[in-house]
Amino acid sequence: MNKADLIEKIRDDYDLTRVLARDIVENVFETLATTIQSGEEVSISNFGAFKLADRAARKGRNPATGEAIKIAASRTVKFRPAAPLKAALNVKRRSSKKSSKKRA
Repeated sequence: MNKADLIEKIRDDYDLTRVLARDIVENVFETLATTIQSGEEVSISNFGAFKLADRAARKGRNPATGEAIKIAASRTVKFRPAAPLKAALNVKRRSSKKSSKKRA
């Protein structure tokens, strides 16, 4: 699912105009981004938490040449799924093993 699919899903589910659904989705994403950029953790119950994380500078290799390079320190977002989401993703399905009957 991409952003356009999400907008269409919300539009259909709530009988909204495409413009209103797009504005809602963009506002949610903008609010999440600004909150995370400020260093706050965004926690959505039954879904998960988004948190700002710092990556230290490190050495790497250029895969084309094998030359050693320096990778600069950077900031990224880490996601920690909530327990209900983890549980939903790890539901065990019943196996469809065929029983083997012995012939007499």
